Amino acid sequence: MAVFTADRPQVETAPPAPPAPRVAYMMSRFPKLTETFILYEMLAVQAQGATVELFPLQRERTSVMHPEAAPLVERAHYQPLLSWAILQAQWHYLRRKPRAYLGALRDLLRATWGSARYFLGALAFFPKSVRFAQLMEASGIDHIHAHFASHPAAMAFVIHRLTGIPYSFTAHGSDLHRDRHMLCQKVAEAAFVVTIARFNQEMIVAECGEDSRDKVQVIHCGVDTETFQPRQAHPAPAGPLQILCIGTLHEVKGQTYLIEACRLLREGGQDFVCRFVGDGPDEAALRAQVAQAGLTDCVRFEGRKTRQDVIALLNAADVVVAPSVPSRDNRREGIPVVLMEAMGAGVPVIASELSGIPELVEHEVSGLLVSPGDAAAIAAALERLAADPPLRARLGQGGRDKVLREFDLAANAARLVELFRGSVQP
Repeated sequence: MAVFTADRPQVETAPPAPPAPRVAYMMSRFPKLTETFILYEMLAVQAQGATVELFPLQRERTSVMHPEAAPLVERAHYQPLLSWAILQAQWHYLRRKPRAYLGALRDLLRATWGSARYFLGALAFFPKSVRFAQLMEASGIDHIHAHFASHPAAMAFVIHRLTGIPYSFTAHGSDLHRDRHMLCQKVAEAAFVVTIARFNQEMIVAECGEDSRDKVQVIHCGVDTETFQPRQAHPAPAGPLQILCIGTLHEVKGQTYLIEACRLLREGGQDFVCRFVGDGPDEAALRAQVAQAGLTDCVRFEGRKTRQDVIALLNAADVVVAPSVPSRDNRREGIPVVLMEAMGAGVPVIASELSGIPELVEHEVSGLLVSPGDAAAIAAALERLAADPPLRARLGQGGRDKVLREFDLAANAARLVELFRGSVQP
């Protein structure tokens, strides 16, 4: 008698999720108060399951720190420019991988020759990066991610040569626009490159060739849209227009043009208060400009502020202005994170039509754009917003919608972690 057995149904099981990568983050300085985009990206990447280790090139000495940075500072792998451990690391790789060590040093110096800043930085940071390589191998780092296409990306290049650990870097603004020595070598050996704007992507492709296009990924810096939310109750429309400008007091931020716009507003009878948040090399000159224009009663310098302080100032603001300009030494902004924070909080913005900024601020939809360095245009835009509260509300909502769609920190960190995973060899 034949015996028939029914085939058992095959149960498909999903493949196991790839392990969360151990990522070494490199940056020029940490904890730098103005570089919130690095701090909160690392926290968001950790929230996606990745392990993050910090390898700053230098320790930032600061009296004001975001509270969230403190635990990262405690476990960051700070190294001096020279130490016995650093000297031992040189001997370690010279003995075990002499061709890799000498080849990395040769190619680093050759590629940075012609740029005093990059060449001297290469000489200064190379020994430290060799020590970082040793520490990363010992701690099982899977991927290196550097913020800025300048010294951090160059040192990630060195560590990759010594260890084989894949690396990537994020290109922002002045690190890409000001000096592109060694850029193509960094791009060629990177597992992938991130840039915060399509404008920057096209600049890299123009410099390094069309073959680099697929390697360059546009992932915007993002903001925590749960933290930066529209205020529940708007202030009464009566009273002076509350203007807010946040950023390092530096030529590239264009604060001098906002002060001139304030002078024009006062001349036209507009009632306002303008607050500058931040400090920097131009503070004395900007204060002198305010005094000379007779604006000390309505223009205030608030100094450095933590994120919670900034949120409170955004909640009281009617408009945020980011009057960015190209500097005399070719610095320029990418897409200022402060604009994302303001727009996430539903505050209308006025910004310069420059670099990648129009990718965030769509004129008349999610904010107002003006030509860089045009104080009269800034003043006209401020007068328009002062006279039209419904326009402020519409642009504020448009800005919030734009940030939710394209500049959400958690969503963009998830994309980044997937790229990290993809770079790790099975």
